[in-house]
Amino acid sequence: MNSCSDIHLTRSRAAALAAALLPAASVDALAETFKVLGDSTRVRLLDALARAELCVCDLARLVGMQASAVSHQLRILRGMRLVRQRRDGRRIFYALDDQHILALFNQGLEHVVERGPRPPAPSVPVRWPRAGARPDRGASTERRPSPARGARRPARRARPSRAR
Repeated sequence: MNSCSDIHLTRSRAAALAAALLPAASVDALAETFKVLGDSTRVRLLDALARAELCVCDLARLVGMQASAVSHQLRILRGMRLVRQRRDGRRIFYALDDQHILALFNQGLEHVVERGPRPPAPSVPVRWPRAGARPDRGASTERRPSPARGARRPARRARPSRAR
C-alpha cells in the first residue's frame, strides 16, 4: 500500500506527530466552516456584515439579491455561528458573530491578495435565447440544431400494451 521507499520519520516522531493531530470532531467542524465559506454569495454577505450591522432588506439591496435568498444564506451562516442576530422591534439585524470570524475573513483575503489575481476561467460557449423567448418565463437558453431538409427523424419505439 505504501509506495514510498524512503522513511524519514522515526516511529517515536511519527507517534508524537499523530498524537498532536486534530481530533476528528475538530477536523469535521473546521471542514464544515470552510465549506460554508466556500460559497461566493456567503462571502459577499460576510463582507457586508464585516462593515456594518444590517437587516435582511439592506443586505439584499447591497448584494443585489432577493431578500428570501439572503435570509436563506443567513440561516446557514447562523447555523455555523458565523453571524448573530439582534431583534429591534419587528426588524432583525445581523452582524459577524465575533472577532474570530473577522480575523478569518481578513486572513483569507490577505492570502488571496498576496497571491495575485487568478488566471481567467476557460471560455464557455455562449448560449443565446430563442428569438422572442422571455428568459423570465423559463425559456430554454439552449438551441437545438434543426434537422436537415429531407432527413428522417428516428422512429419512436412502440410501447408494450398493458393487459386489462
